[in-house]
Amino acid sequence: MSATPRPPAAPAPAAPAPVTPPVAPPTAPPAASPSGSPAAPAEPGARGRRIAADYLKRILTARVYDVARETALEPARLLSRRLGNHVLLKREDQQPVFSFKLRGAYNKMARLDAGTLARGVICASAGNHAQGVALAARRLACRAVVVMPVTTPRLKADAVHALGGEVVLHGDSYSDAYAHALELQRERGLAFVHPFDDPDVIAGQGTIAMEILRQQQGPLDAVFVAIGGGGLVSGVAAYVKAVRPDVRVVGVQTVDSDAMRRSVESGRRVVLDDVGLFSDGTAVKQVGVETLRIARELVDEFVLVDTDAVCAAVKDVFQDTRSVVEPAGALPVAAVKQYVERHRCKGRTFVAVTSGANMNFDRLRFVAERAEFGERREALFAVTIPEVRGAFRRLCELIGPRAVTEFNYRISDERIAHVFVGLAIARRDEAERIARSFERHGYATLDLTDDELAKEHLRHLVGGHSELAVDERLFRFEFPERPGALMRFLASMAPGWNISLFHYRNQGADYGRILVGLQVPQDEEAAFAQFLRTLAYPFVEETGNPVYALFLR
Repeated sequence: MSATPRPPAAPAPAAPAPVTPPVAPPTAPPAASPSGSPAAPAEPGARGRRIAADYLKRILTARVYDVARETALEPARLLSRRLGNHVLLKREDQQPVFSFKLRGAYNKMARLDAGTLARGVICASAGNHAQGVALAARRLACRAVVVMPVTTPRLKADAVHALGGEVVLHGDSYSDAYAHALELQRERGLAFVHPFDDPDVIAGQGTIAMEILRQQQGPLDAVFVAIGGGGLVSGVAAYVKAVRPDVRVVGVQTVDSDAMRRSVESGRRVVLDDVGLFSDGTAVKQVGVETLRIARELVDEFVLVDTDAVCAAVKDVFQDTRSVVEPAGALPVAAVKQYVERHRCKGRTFVAVTSGANMNFDRLRFVAERAEFGERREALFAVTIPEVRGAFRRLCELIGPRAVTEFNYRISDERIAHVFVGLAIARRDEAERIARSFERHGYATLDLTDDELAKEHLRHLVGGHSELAVDERLFRFEFPERPGALMRFLASMAPGWNISLFHYRNQGADYGRILVGLQVPQDEEAAFAQFLRTLAYPFVEETGNPVYALFLR
């Protein structure tokens, strides 16, 4: 349950402040996360102190609580125990629009004069800012036009419609939508509500830090914040450095959308040629003028995380809260885990701002599958074994009691067989040990755990027609998903029956499903029928299935 909202006193509406001019060289530039013990927070220089002081006033007088709520700061108990550190989640996914963005949007719009509001507002957004603007417009009784990339999850576009916003889809990224929104602004005379590069928007987001420092009275070592255009991290950093400069502010980006890190390092706003779209809430090609000015002075360091780590972090948050955050909301949690591993921290206190929960349901399958790699719980191998009867079973015996997550095999050569194997592991270095074990037993092995081609595509493509699959019969079997079930199946087969195709994938259900191609000599048909009767596993023969004839037989 979240804390009771305590809105600060609201000032009279004021004209929007201009965006600060281009960036001056920083006093102490933040660095990419180094190895070894984390450095002490950088003490802001004179410029940084002025920025923090200016934004402190803006944040303390921000008008957000007409629409926003003070969200909970919850301990992530399971994750904390696993990491050996105290991890707290700032639950911005609990806002009315399931994202922090309504804070800045409302603070900006509530300060517009009546005439400007009467004409209406326009914004560009990948989704969450759009919902904040739409909700603020409904509260303030004004028109809102929202330009969104065509890649925006349907969930977010539908939510904007539901709040009364007029949605215009344009371009593949936020930057494309932004350019189009500026054209529409000029044509229609609307007020532009920037998603990040505006002092009032930044101040609205900074109220998150105000709540964090009020809620966490004890030790606090660092606050981890996702970065897209930089509005959230700028507001958080400004307040934290004004009130608690001893607390580190860590900005988090994905490896394929790191415009802020590159801009800080180069001293100018870098435009990315392309951005990764998995974390759509942070898919920004160019950060703001004002946000870069603030981040260069007040953000202590940056951490980059990949897609697998983000998927694992989504799972971590779910296990602790039973809530599903969107990729951008999971970035800070992924960074905390990476930070702890890199610096070997123990007993520290970290806050991760879970900034949003607007996740498309159809993405969950991908997240669940890739989380295993992000957690380093699954290893993939290509193992070459001799194409002789019983070799497949001997490989399974070598694997032993370890949980099999996937088996893919199709007969293709008279001498050797290539088997695609997935195995459950507890630590990443186990994959190397397993590969060495296969090699010692004479099986040439490739570790594919970090191979994107294997993870994304090959695991779904193993198969095809084979001239060697003569007299093959195809069966689907179901068996209880428990240790030993697969070995029981293999052990009950006669040694003269050749497995010509095998596909199994652990789907997390109570029952496992396997597809098996078998070559049974004609004189052993009776024994094979007896095998099927006594196996006690439900099965369906698919030899006559036309799909099998088209793609496999």
